[in-house]
Order: sequence, then C-alpha cells, then structure tokens
Amino acid sequence: MAFVLKKIYYFDAPGKANTGDAIRFAIERAKELNIKKIVVASTSGETAKTCFKAVEGTGLSLVVVTHVVGFSKAGEWEFDSETADFLKKNDVTIVTGTHALSGLERALSRSPKVSGGSRTEAIAEALRRVVAVGLKVGVECVLIAADQGAVRIDEEVIALGGTMSGADTVCVIRPAHTANFFDLEVREIVAMPRVR
Repeated sequence: MAFVLKKIYYFDAPGKANTGDAIRFAIERAKELNIKKIVVASTSGETAKTCFKAVEGTGLSLVVVTHVVGFSKAGEWEFDSETADFLKKNDVTIVTGTHALSGLERALSRSPKVSGGSRTEAIAEALRRVVAVGLKVGVECVLIAADQGAVRIDEEVIALGGTMSGADTVCVIRPAHTANFFDLEVREIVAMPRVR
C-alpha cells in the first residue's frame, strides 16, 4: 500500500476567529509541498492584510481575489483602496473578476421572468453543503485567478476561503480555467470548520 499520513485541522465553528490559524496552516502546507502561491479571498482587504503579514518574508507569493465591483452595491468595490495600494506596492497580485460559480447565472435565478436554479449554482451549493462554504470560495477564487492569469494551471496552489468573513478553510488545488472546470482538482483539505 502507498499512502501519506497528513494532518487535517477541524475548527469547532466557522468564521473569522479562525483566520490566523487558517493562514498558519496554509503556510505550513505550502512549505511542506513546495507550493509557491497562496490564493486568498478578501472582500474588504482585512483578510488580505492579515495574510500578507504572515506570508511576508517566507518566499511565498500572495494572490488576493476580491468581490467584483457592484457585488453588494452597484458601481462600488468593497475592497479598501488604501489596502489595495499597499498590497500592490508590496508585489501582491490583486484579482477582481466575475464570480465563476454565479455571475450571470445568479441574474437568471433571481429574475422573476426566468427563475429557477442553474447547473452552475448547483455545483456551488454542493461545494458549500458537502464540504464547507470556504471550499466553494477557495475553488471559485482559484478559477478566477486562473482565468486572469494570476496562477498557472500546471502548478498546485494553496487556497484560503471563509464563511462570511475571514478564513476558515484551507485546501490544496490544482487550478483550471472556468471553461475547463472539471479539470480543477481539490487535492487536499488542510483545514475546515467541522460540520455539526
């Protein structure tokens, strides 16, 4: 038999309180696997700043994926502009792209003229329900980053996602472009909230 024994961390509850530990676990696994990039979801910039401070000096590259402009309010970007400037000056890649697992599909499912769910939203919901909300976020961020050329599709990355705010899910992903979604591979779950 050939197998590898690895640690998986389970948080007692989802949420922002797990951010520091999730980032620590992400860096730990990146070093163990010689992975060079961490992809982190960040809405306001707070999680991105926390991750940057932890990653600084480790030799790891940070790719921050934000909500699209207009996600919460038409015409507005939720990410703090001062944080964006600071991160860019420190060679952090910031990607803002259409949500790969909702985007146009959400407009159709919310419309009273069309209504009903979509296959894309079914995939997103399966990732949320079967594993963790943060897994769906991590997968989506990696798709967006790959589509924008911020990560390569032939190199594993560490993805950090969360439930509402902060980070509580860490996974190792081999990226794919959204158009080739089924080529994406979640290779390891490093940390996640335990389902109760």
